[in-house]
Formats: sequence, C-alpha cells, structure tokens
Amino acid sequence: MERDSQETGFVVAQQPRSRGGNEEFTYMHVPARSSALSPVFRVLSLLALLSFAAVSSRAVIVRGTVTDPLGAAISGARVQLVQGKSVAGSALSGPDGSFEIRSTGSGRFLLLTAAATFTPGIGQSFYGGRTDVITRNVTLEIASVTAQITVTATGVPTPIQQASSAINLVPFSALQTRVGVVDDLRQSPGVVAVQTGQYGSVGSLFVRGGNSDANKVMIDGVTSEDIGGRFDFGTVSSTALDGFELYRGPNSVLYGSDAIASVVNFTTPRGATLRPVLNYSGDAGNFHTWRNEVTVGGAHSRLDYYGAFSRFDSSNALPLYRYHSSTSAANIGYNITANTTLRFTIRNAVSATGTPNAHDFYGVSADGKQSDQDLYSGATVENRYHRWHNLVRYGIARKREQLVLFQPSGELLMVPSFFGPYPDYFGNTVTIRGANGYTATGQASFLAGTTFPNGNDQSSLRDELYFQSDYTFSPHLIGLFGFRYEDERGSSNNPTFFSFDTTKRTNYQYTLQFQGDFFNRVFYSLGGAIERNNLYGTAGTPRFGIAWVPVRPSNQFLHGTKIRANAATGVQEPSLSSEFNSLYKQLADAGETDLITAYNVRPIQALRSRTFDVGVDQNILNQKLILKAGYFHNQFSHQLDFIDPGTLLNVFGIDITKTNLFGALLNTLAFRAQGFEGELQFAPTTHIMMRGGYTYMASLVEQSFSTDAAANGTSAENPNLPGVPIGSSYPLVGQRPFRRPPQTGFFAAQYTTTKFSAALKGAFASRSDDSTFLSFADTQGGNTLLLPNRNVDFGYAKLDAYGTYQASRRVSVFAELGNLLSQQHIGPIGYPALPFTFRTGLKVRVGGD
Repeated sequence: MERDSQETGFVVAQQPRSRGGNEEFTYMHVPARSSALSPVFRVLSLLALLSFAAVSSRAVIVRGTVTDPLGAAISGARVQLVQGKSVAGSALSGPDGSFEIRSTGSGRFLLLTAAATFTPGIGQSFYGGRTDVITRNVTLEIASVTAQITVTATGVPTPIQQASSAINLVPFSALQTRVGVVDDLRQSPGVVAVQTGQYGSVGSLFVRGGNSDANKVMIDGVTSEDIGGRFDFGTVSSTALDGFELYRGPNSVLYGSDAIASVVNFTTPRGATLRPVLNYSGDAGNFHTWRNEVTVGGAHSRLDYYGAFSRFDSSNALPLYRYHSSTSAANIGYNITANTTLRFTIRNAVSATGTPNAHDFYGVSADGKQSDQDLYSGATVENRYHRWHNLVRYGIARKREQLVLFQPSGELLMVPSFFGPYPDYFGNTVTIRGANGYTATGQASFLAGTTFPNGNDQSSLRDELYFQSDYTFSPHLIGLFGFRYEDERGSSNNPTFFSFDTTKRTNYQYTLQFQGDFFNRVFYSLGGAIERNNLYGTAGTPRFGIAWVPVRPSNQFLHGTKIRANAATGVQEPSLSSEFNSLYKQLADAGETDLITAYNVRPIQALRSRTFDVGVDQNILNQKLILKAGYFHNQFSHQLDFIDPGTLLNVFGIDITKTNLFGALLNTLAFRAQGFEGELQFAPTTHIMMRGGYTYMASLVEQSFSTDAAANGTSAENPNLPGVPIGSSYPLVGQRPFRRPPQTGFFAAQYTTTKFSAALKGAFASRSDDSTFLSFADTQGGNTLLLPNRNVDFGYAKLDAYGTYQASRRVSVFAELGNLLSQQHIGPIGYPALPFTFRTGLKVRVGGD
C-alpha cells in the first residue's frame, strides 16, 4: 500500500512486520520517484509483497497462551522458539496471554518462556513442519516452585494447583540410583508399601486403608495389573521409568475396574536430544549384588526414540533366596504431522526368585522358585485439531507366573488327624515372637498334605482398546468422552491337585466428564462412568471434585490457600483366584445346584468403595514452605470374605464331607478407614529441599461371616491362649484389617549442587494387625502357632542415604546405603528384611546435545 505526498516529495510505504504473531505495519519514508519510474516501483513492490506472502505460507506457526498455575493470563512473557542451539523466533505474550511465533525452519523445536517473578519454563520438544500450525500452551510457576502437571487426575494435562485430588508426583531424578520403586512409594502420605521379604519378594500397596489389589496400575496408559487388580511392585525395576503419579482415591470414572483406592501411573522417558545419547550405569554391593543398565535416546526430525535394558542380581541375606531380573523397554514416537503423533511403547520384565517362605517361622528356608514374565505394550495415535483432541490406544498385557515348591529340607513327621495320620514336612523348633508380646514355640508345617514337587502356573492376559475425545469449549470448560473395551483371559493350573481353571471376560466402559473453573478461583471436575463387566454385570461410578483458591499464591507471607474436596465411588472386578474359589462356582462345579437354590448363593459380585475427602494446601513462606493437610473417609463394601468349613456348616448348613469344600469366597466383608494426612515441604535455599509427612488412620472391620466370633463362633483359638479369639486368615469383626498400621510417616532431605548431591530418606510405621497364618500347622495339626492379631506386626524406621558426585561432564559416581539401622522387621511378621546394604557404581554419558 502506498500514497504520494506532493507536499514532502516522499512516498510513504507500509510494509508488514511480524511481532508476537500479529502483523503490524511500519511506515518507511523513501525518496519520491519520477512518474516514469512509478510503474516499475509498483511492480517491484508487488513482487516483494508476493514473495513475503509465499515465505509466510511456508512458515511453521506456533500459537498458545501463557498462564500461571491457576490459569490466569500472563502478559509480557517472552517466549522463544528454539531449534537446536539457536533461536528460530520469539514473541511477547499479549494482555490475554496469547502469543504467536513464525519460523521458516522445520524440524524439532522447544519453547523457552520467561516472565518476571516466575520460574523460567522449558517445554518438551516437538516437531513442526513449514506449513504446520501448532498449539503449545505454557504454564509458568511462581519463582522457587517446580512445575508439576498431572494427567492421571482428569485425563488431560492439568497443573497440579488446579487439581482437587490428592496426588504425589515422583520425578525421574528420584529413581536415578534406585533398584526398584517400593521405597519411593513410601514417600507419600496415606500410603503403606509392604514387601514380604527381600529383593524380589512381593511388594503390595495399601492406600488409605484399601486392599492391596484395590489399585489401578498403568504403564504408559496401558492397564497393567492382573485381572482383578493384583500387582506386584516388588519386581518393578526403576529402569526406563520417567517417574510416576500416585493418585490417592478412587477414579473408576476414567479408569474403570480396580481403581477403588488409588491409581498408579508409570511412564517411560522420551528421547529429546538432537544427537543420540548413550547412558551406562553399573554398580555392585554386598550380598553378591550387581546391576548393569544401558539406555539410548534421541530425536531426529519427525522421530523420537528411547530404549533401555538392565540386569539385576542379588543373593539376598537368606539361603535359597537368590533373585535376578531383566528389564527391557522402548518408547518410539513419530509425527505424521505436527498435530498427529503415532507412539509405540513396550516394556518386558523377566524375573525369578527363591521363596524361602516366612523364614522366622521355620528356622530353615523353603526350597522353591517363583518366575514372572510381564509384558506391556501399547500403540497410540493422538491428534489435536484446534480445540479438539482425540486419542486412540491399543494396549496389551501378558502376565505369567510360575511357582514351584521342591522337596522341603525340613523334618518329615506323621501328623494325627480325624482321617488318620499323614506325612508332612516341618521346620526346626522356633519361638515366634509378636510385637504385641505374645509368643509361640514349636515346629511349623511347610504345606500340610502336599506332595512335592508342587507348583502352580497362572496367566493373566488382556487386550484393551481405549478411545478418548476431549474438547476445549473455552479456557474455562473442557469436556471429555471416553470408551474402553477389554478382552481378558485368565488361567490357573495346579496339576498336583488336578485343578485346571480358565476364564474369559469381555468388558466395556463409557465415560463422560467435564472440568473447568470460575474466575481462575474455583476449579471443578464432574464425571460418571458406566461399566459393563462380563462377570458382575453393570455398575455406575460417579465422581465430583472441587478446589477453591480464596487467596492466590504470591511471595507474601501466608499468600496461597487452596481448599479441596472430593466424593467418588469405585468398582473392582474379582481376581482370578476369587472367581475360581467362589462358593457359587465351587458348588456349580460339584454339581450341587440344589444347595445353590436352597441357600440362594449368588455368583461373585463387584467389590465397591465409597470415599470422601477434604483438604487444604497452604503456602506459608514465599512458596518456600508449604503445608498440605486433609481428612479422608473411605467405605469398602462387598469385599471378599473367606468362608471356612466351620462357617459353611454352622451358618449355611453345608456339610464339607459331602461337597469336598474346604472353604470358599463370598462378598460378605465390609470395612471402613478414616484418617488425617499431613505433608510439609520446605526449600530454604535453592540447594536444599526437605519434605515430610504423617498419616493417622483408624480402620475397622464392620461385617464378616467367617470372622464374626460373636455371631458364629468360628474364630480360631490357640489352646495355650484360652479365651483369646484369633482371625487365622482374615481379621475379626471389630478389629483392624491386616497390614494397615494406624500411624505412618516419611521424610526426605536433599542437598544439591552442580557437582554433588546427597539425600537422606526415611519411612516409618507403627505396629499393625496381622496373622501368622499357621492354623492347623503344628506337629499335632493344631493351632498352637497362632498369635493374637492385634499389633502382631512390628513397627519400623527405615532410613536410606544416597550420594552422587559429578566427576566430569560425562562421568559421575554414586553410592546408596540402605536400611542404615539394619532393622529386620520392616516386612510382615515372619519375613526378615534385608539388613544394612550398600551399592556403589558409576554412570557414563556419551553423546547428546
């Protein structure tokens, strides 16, 4: 555009210029040409404009908004588009936080964002082509606070400050020198991680009083627990983990069955460096422990890639307890377009461990072996079109477990019984001592009436298709629809007892959820799901959460208050063993349909939970001192209850001598758990970070057929402790559920510099209820080895120390000191923990940017 100025003798031309993504016009004064040259000048100007338009049409355009953790716009933030080591473009965010950057380059980029009083933000790398329009929103944290984004809570990336749920994020850095994840699971309030022994032994997670199989576990979005919720955290390696999220509370709305107490979401790292980077880590320690790990990753144009492999070996501290595991993983992503990504992930873990059993009960180790083969894989296509985001994922889980018990090394004795004496193997004479002061002395049976070798082979196979579509109606409202299809197959085979069971379940789930906010002060999420399970039928699971920020965060004293509340229900499908051992199935398999009709025995049903929690997050001192506190009340109903032979006879009138039933399962157990959670985070300097937490929980068994001693009189009794009722396999009505201590706590103190870092971590637990599980297991086939349940498990204080020194740019050395106090009662009664352990090694990095 131009106009002649006769008064000045100049031509004023307007040329477009890009600033922050908006075209502006700069007025340039040039000498006036003669009328003969004007047509030529006009042609040249037109060609220049067409050339600029052509260049603009081949530019990658990156748009987005810059907001604080509560969604308020940040104006004047400087956003830089970085490609490699150079800046490809930059912009300043406008009054509404929006920005736009154009670049004629193509390839991989990332965004660097800075604004006054905020911590600089470094985004994840992404691919952009010359004709792509890409949306990348930026959330900046207030200075001194680390940016934290949760996906598990709502299904879409959400700043944790906007989430109403209780969530802990364990970062990649926390797992750098670890072997597994059990110790880091303990670094969260409301959580009890129990490992029944040493390296490789079963690791269970109890969250806010829920059972150990009440947790939804995902790896890269793929459902990973066994059918029915059981998951062994003891064999999970820290290799190829980018951290994990621990969501405390039910979220069956998004994740369906098994998410009735918590959700644990593991993720695999993604390659980001333009040059390939190779990392090697090797270490060794006491108890013949050694570990090697190799990872490789990078990104090139449309492709990002990451792969890892590790091998860990240890003899542990008991005979016949050697453990080894190998883990391999890969994460490969490909940008079909800048807004459409195809991603493939796979994780394979193979392990084997000795099974010395509860060594303290026998004095000798049982000769056995357990092998696990776990494979998880997923293929995901993800697309974002303006405000509309769609995701389709196909995932598989292939889990197999083999347990073999060889000839015991104990003493062979003849045991008297109603049917006559029978041979059995017994350990040495030992004295079992509980934390409650009770003791029992004798020899314990390894496995009454069992021939050796004996074994069990179990498989849990799942194919899953998940579709999610979410739409951002406005910055304050997002709607999400989800559909999940599961094809589950399971089997359990025990040739010794001629037991061969299989099952097949086809499940569907439909989800609808809305989340948003009002005035960047009140944040809500409201959703519901309908689950159609092949085993138990149809179930609905609503959920509602709300968070209110009456005082926005700032650097002033006591500025930053969030009040949060949640109410939800959860649903869980029974496990394979629960289905195979249910009263209905056992009677049906025995052909006793008349008993099913006479006693109105129903097929096994879904396990349910109903929870409510409230809490407050308070910034105390300039975002350096933060307090989090909350109260929770959980009700678990329709849980599975073991009906022993006495109860079958006395309550149901079923004579086990006619049906060959030695016990069965019913949905007759109910218990509740309520308590207080507190967590304190303190960062006095940039080099020091401290955090600690405490949980008090009151739990109570409210209903149970088999352990209601007052109603049925079916509780066990140790003849040496007359008048003391004992729950031999399940807790009694009026007592606490097993292995859930009323008081737990944790702390972590970390010091970090550019060359050196050190950390001290601790986990604490009070005494808890449990059982020796030695009913009818003494040399006379009696109960003299049972102890009263109350406080039979010991409390403990487990302290671990870690240190890393950066010897050079490429090489670092590290050391890990475990169980500094060498406490032996960290696991349940009878299972000695590893004493003091140490590991030391080095890490080498080759390549990278």
